[in-house]
Amino acid sequence: MQLKINSPLDMHLHLRQDNMLKVVAPLSSKSFAGALVMPNTLPPVTTKEQVVAYKREITEAVDSDNFTSYMTLFFKNDYSYKFLEDIKDDILSIKLYPDGATTNSEGGVASFDIESLRETLEAMSDLNIPLNIHGETTGFVMDREAEFVPIYEQLATAFPNLKIIMEHITTKESAMALDRHKNLYATITLHHLFITLDDVAGGMLQPHLFCKPIAKRPEDREALLDLALNAHPKVMFGSDSAPHPKDKKEAPGCAAGVFTAPIALPLLAQLFEKHNKLENLQKFISDNAVKIYNIKPIDKEITLIKQSYTIPSKYNDIVPFMSNKRVEWKFK
Repeated sequence: MQLKINSPLDMHLHLRQDNMLKVVAPLSSKSFAGALVMPNTLPPVTTKEQVVAYKREITEAVDSDNFTSYMTLFFKNDYSYKFLEDIKDDILSIKLYPDGATTNSEGGVASFDIESLRETLEAMSDLNIPLNIHGETTGFVMDREAEFVPIYEQLATAFPNLKIIMEHITTKESAMALDRHKNLYATITLHHLFITLDDVAGGMLQPHLFCKPIAKRPEDREALLDLALNAHPKVMFGSDSAPHPKDKKEAPGCAAGVFTAPIALPLLAQLFEKHNKLENLQKFISDNAVKIYNIKPIDKEITLIKQSYTIPSKYNDIVPFMSNKRVEWKFK
């Protein structure tokens, strides 16, 4: 049995920098036509020169693979209209992080007072630049995303022409917010479709499943599955694949992030087949993103075959999601 996927897209990807980038970028470029690359590097990507340099570094790392890196800018509340107009053709969107919410997010937004954000958000709206948001408060860890939903809704109401993408949603509250505002959209990761908090900490602690936002309750996962498996038109795949060396994961102060890039498509095929929804995988993995972002990805057909194999224990020094476990699909 074969499954062909046209121009698969990963609309939330971390490629890191330097040697790490050289390892992980080809693992995405071999199986995806393109990816939205996050800007939380060290230092964060905040200028045109940094965008151009980072894109060049990615292009060199993926070598001859047919792959488009869609670039993002790290949100600052003092970007002028002129600055954004000049950089618009070099980026696809701008990523907003609450200050300190996740890896390398220091210097993000400390206050969500609408007026303090207005100049940048109005310019983005006028220039049709989408806004991606890591939506978590500083509250109790299991409630942070749900507590952020009213902020999403305030922003969606205040800037009705601004496309706002709720990144890597994990809760039923976020899922419900999608249909209340025409300008709210969302990405969903692979790992949040598979795991709950029980898998992370219900028995022996599993550091390679620790991420932000943290996996939630079974009913939250069911809400995500309903959106993804039925290819809700406002939802698209974003892996949030976030590589860290093994010694940074299996350590006190465990780094947040799950590495899924090289095995995302086979595991998604397995999941969609299990639920008799394979016909919807193309929309979730590509078509919806094309419409939401108004992009035309390169032509790239990926073929999966129904053949069981074991996920590697490591890629270089990075442990992937479900390492050493069997998966029912593989790349041809």
